[in-house]
Amino acid sequence: PSRLAAWRRAAQACDLDDHSSCPVCSPQRLTAEEVSTIGAMVTSPAYRHVPTGRLAILAQRLGTVVASASTWYRLVRERGWRRPRHRVHPKGPREGVRADKPNELWHIDTTIVRLLDGTRAYVHAVIDNFSRRILAWRVHDRMEAGSSVQVLVAAGAQLDSKLRPRLVADAGTENCNAAVDKLIDSGLLERVLAMVDIKFSNSLIEAWWRSLKHNWLFLNPLDSVASVRKLVAFYVEQHNKAIPHAALDGRTPDEVYFGRGDGVPDALAVARREARTRRLEENRARQCAVCA
Repeated sequence: PSRLAAWRRAAQACDLDDHSSCPVCSPQRLTAEEVSTIGAMVTSPAYRHVPTGRLAILAQRLGTVVASASTWYRLVRERGWRRPRHRVHPKGPREGVRADKPNELWHIDTTIVRLLDGTRAYVHAVIDNFSRRILAWRVHDRMEAGSSVQVLVAAGAQLDSKLRPRLVADAGTENCNAAVDKLIDSGLLERVLAMVDIKFSNSLIEAWWRSLKHNWLFLNPLDSVASVRKLVAFYVEQHNKAIPHAALDGRTPDEVYFGRGDGVPDALAVARREARTRRLEENRARQCAVCA
C-alpha cells in the first residue's frame, strides 16, 4: 500500500514553481514564506555577526520562523546562500619594491633546512632585485653572526667601487649585529629593514627559498651539510644560467644582470606568432572522413 500511495503522489502534477514537489504530499515541510524569511535573514548584513545555528534560535525567539538549526543548515547548503561575513583586510602593495638597474637593491636572508638526523643546515644568500641573480651564498651547520658578513663580502667582491647598493633585510639577529653594523658603517652598503624602514617585505628572496626547497632540496636525501651545500650549488648555477624567468620576459638572471639577453623577448614573441600561424595552417589542412 505504501508503494501504491507513493506512485499516486508521483503521478499527481503540481503547478507550483516554488516547490520541488506538491506541499500536500509533505505537509510538514516549510512554507514558501518561511523559506523566504530564512533566506532574507541568512543573507542580511544586519545578522552577519550571528552564526547560523544561533540565528535559527534567534528567529524562534523573534517569532519569525520556528525551525531547527539543521533545517537552516540544509537550506543554506541547498540554496547556496552566502553569509555576508567576508573579512576586510587592509590593502597591501600589489607589487613589491623594484629596482631600475642591477646592484641597486639587494635582498639578504637566511633559511633553515632540517636534515634527516634532526640537525639543521643554515643557508645564507644575497639576491639582486633587478635581475633575480643569486650574487653569493653560504651553507653552515650553525647560526653565526659573521655568516651574513661573509655572504655580503662575497657579493661585493664583484661590485664596482662606485656603486653603493641598498640592502633589504629583516630584523633578525643574523642581519642586525655588531659585525653587520661594522660593514654597513664602512660605507659599502646601505641597510633598510623590511616592514620597518620601508612598507615592503623581503618576499623576493623568500620566494626563492620556496623554489629552492620545493623544486630541488626536498627531492633529494638531505643527510649532511655537505650534501646540502652540493645541492644548493647546483640549483644556484641552474637558476642563474639555465632557468628562464617569467618576470624577466624569458631571460635568465645572468643575461639580465650582465646585459646580454636584450633580444630574447622579441625572439620569443616572433616564435609564438609563427607557431600560432603554423598551427592554424596545419589544423585547417587536416580533414577527417566527414570533412572529405
